[in-house]
This record gives sequence, C-alpha cells and structure tokens, in this order.
Amino acid sequence: MRKYFTTSQVKAAEAPLLASLPDGALMRRAAYGLARVATAELRARTGGVVGRTVTLLVGSGDNGGDALWAGTMLRRRGASVTAVLLDPARAHAAGLAAFTAAGGRVSSDPGTPDLVLDGIVGISGKGPLRPAAAAMVADLDAPIVAVDLPSGVDPDTGAVEGPAVTAEVTVAFGALKPVHVLAGARCGRVELVPIGLELPDPDLTALDASEVGRLWPVPRASDDKYSQGVVGIVAGSDRYPGAAVLSSGAAVTATAGMVRYAGRAATHVLDHWPEVVAAPSPAEAGRVQAWVVGPGIGTDAVALDDVRTVLASDQPVLVDADGLNLLAERPELVRGRSAATLLTPHAGEFERLTGVAPAPDRVAATRALAAEWGVTVLLKGRSTVIADPHGRVYVNEAGSSWAATAGSGDVLSGIVGALMATGLEPALAAAVGARAHSLAANLGAREGAEETGEAGLAPISASTLLGHLRAAVRILRSHVCES
Repeated sequence: MRKYFTTSQVKAAEAPLLASLPDGALMRRAAYGLARVATAELRARTGGVVGRTVTLLVGSGDNGGDALWAGTMLRRRGASVTAVLLDPARAHAAGLAAFTAAGGRVSSDPGTPDLVLDGIVGISGKGPLRPAAAAMVADLDAPIVAVDLPSGVDPDTGAVEGPAVTAEVTVAFGALKPVHVLAGARCGRVELVPIGLELPDPDLTALDASEVGRLWPVPRASDDKYSQGVVGIVAGSDRYPGAAVLSSGAAVTATAGMVRYAGRAATHVLDHWPEVVAAPSPAEAGRVQAWVVGPGIGTDAVALDDVRTVLASDQPVLVDADGLNLLAERPELVRGRSAATLLTPHAGEFERLTGVAPAPDRVAATRALAAEWGVTVLLKGRSTVIADPHGRVYVNEAGSSWAATAGSGDVLSGIVGALMATGLEPALAAAVGARAHSLAANLGAREGAEETGEAGLAPISASTLLGHLRAAVRILRSHVCES
C-alpha cells in the first residue's frame, strides 16, 4: 500500500531529526538521493554523466538548498552544472558555497542543458510560479527532475492555479505527499528517497497491484453462482440502451456469480450478454446482494420510481449518472439508509449534488460529502478519490486519461457493483474496481497504438476498455503470486 502524508505531517516528522542531527545533515541526505536519481536519469537519456550539462533552478529556502547540494555532487561526478538563482539574496548560503567551491557556475541564463533540477518552490510554497520563473520554465526544452514536488503545484491538493512545472521525474524526500498522487500528470515518475522520518498514520492511501489482486474475488471449491455474488443492474433506457449493455457486461466480465438486469433495455442487454437474467423492473428482479442504479436511466417518473425502489432495499447500492441527478434534489433517499451507499460522481455531478465544485481540494470535498450524507463517495478523475463516511480515503492514479471516454463510467459502475455483491465494503470495492478499470483502459490504449503503428498510446472506446478488463484482472492477480 502506498501512503501519502500532508505537509504538516511531514514537517512534524522532520522536526526531531532536525533537532538531533548536525546542521545541514538532513538536507545533504536528501540531496544525495536527488543526485543519485539525476545521475541515473542522465545515464538513461545521454549515456553518461561526465561532460553532460545540468541546470539548477534555485529558489529561496530549503528546496533551493537541496538543488544546490545535489548540483555539487553532480559536479564532482563530472557534470557541467549551472545554477540560476531566482532570488540571489535568499539563496541557501551553505549550499551555494559548496556548489561554487566544487566548480559550479552561477548564471542568469539556463542555457540548453541535458537535464534540469527544479528547486524553485518546496512543500511550504503555495500558488503558481511567479512570472520570471514561469517564463524561464516555459522556454526550457530539457527534461525536468522536480525537487520534492513540481513547483507551482499545491503539495496537499495537487491543484494547479496558474503556471507550474511539469516534471519527467519527481524525487520525494522522506514521504510521499498528496501531490504525488493527485497531480500525477505534473509529477511524472515519482522516486521516494528515505531520510529517516518516523511517520504517523497516512492521510491518503493507494492500493498496490498485489493488494488489488489479493482482494479480487476468486471462486472457492464450495462456491456456486449465488455465493459468488448476485448483482442487480438498473441502467439504460429507450434513449440510452448502451449504458445498460456496458454496465451489465462489466458486471459479467468482473466475474459476478449472476447478473440480474432490471430495466427498459433488456433486449439489448440479452443480445450482447445472454447469461444475464432480465426483468422489467427492480421490483421483479429477484434477490440480489448489491444494486447498481442510474447509468442511462433518464430522469423521468419511471427512473425515479426505480431509484426509490432500489434505495428502499436493505442491500448495498451504487448510484451513478442519472441516479445522481435524481438524488441531487432528493438527498433524503440516501441519508439514513441502513445499508451502505456508494455515489460515483464526476465533477459536474458532484457539483449538482453539493452546489459547489470539488476543485481545488478534491480530497477535502469528497470527505465532506461522504461525512455529511453518511455514504461512500468515488469522485472520478485521472486521480480517482474515494472517501468513506469515517474519513478514510483511497486514491487511484490512473497513469493516463484514456478512461475519460463516453460509457467508461458505466463500465466502472458494473465492475464495482459486482465487487460489492461479493461482500467487499464499498470503499474497498471502489478502490479495487478503479484500479482494474484504469489498467484495462491503458491496456486498450497500448494495444490500439500497436495495431495502428502509432507511437505511444491510441484513443479507445468504453467497449475496448471492457474488452481488456479480464486481461487487467489477470495481471493484477499475477502480482499476488510474485509478492
């Protein structure tokens, strides 16, 4: 499990070390790890270190000091290193003295380096880059290694409110911070450098592949179709039959023991998934162990009646899409339910539910909705945030935005609903399902690129994502054996 700690938690953990270690020792410990990562990056990109050019973007404070000490170590390894001091009067004195003594050069011109170290702003900084720094970063064409976090990105929320660095690699000191999972597109690859911190319970967690694989339900010798989880799907309408097909198909593919479909698109569902048991309404569907309601059902009287019926049950319920739009004016339907409820909004649906947008602090907003309504909330996005009513938060960083395509949310609902039907609590079901969903999207995008001969990844559809779900589960399950 990956653990993420707020800046206040990290600073509190650093305090006893700073008090007990010689002055500057903790900074040099961090800088050594930074220099090691930068050295590896130079070797991977250029084949070596000697004679390669590195530019340090040095702000005031400790992050600038980290960059200067790392630059000193790179200079001693044979690199040509230039430091651009963005606030010369406040540059870290000891770091600058060591840097110049090692032969490092100070200049106002960043040049055309092979690698850049971003030491402009640390975890105490807030807000976007200032104009001079923003202009300099915009003109650079070299890969950037961020010192603890990309400058201009909020360390606790991952919010970007103006010019900010986009890094190829971010070197995190002592602990991962929320920015490293909430702003993955800005951070690039994240490398953790231990510096000896004693840390409290984390603020956020993310399941790793082996944990997801271990939690994924696997049939036992004694299982039958009922004991493996029966999920009810209330999705689709005459106008949006595809939502029913995708949600039901995802539940089937996620290996639910049985999928019961209840709604107005039964013919379409059975044409694609003949193993589904169909009924015209939730009241006629039969016994289930969890419900999914909302994708593509519309907001008419029939849809509202179906939502009311499902939420009046004593089973866990996942509410998505049109179901959320109906709830926005009727929150009493979920508040106070005896059984668990999971809401899965995107940002627009979240704003309709609460009256405010989830940004810039998506974690705090998700926590607040979960606590106020007594539900679990999955807020969709490249970094999917999942909060339960007790304040526990999981995050899934997808690694790309290929899952941001029409119908993708319908697939996610079917996956998570099937997992809930096996008995997984909603927060875990959501975290496990989100990880499998994002991996399936990335597999589909990669395969599409290979088929077309394109470089990198290719756009996908929700059907393509669904087609790669079982492969994603196999990969996640394989990590259980490896661990």
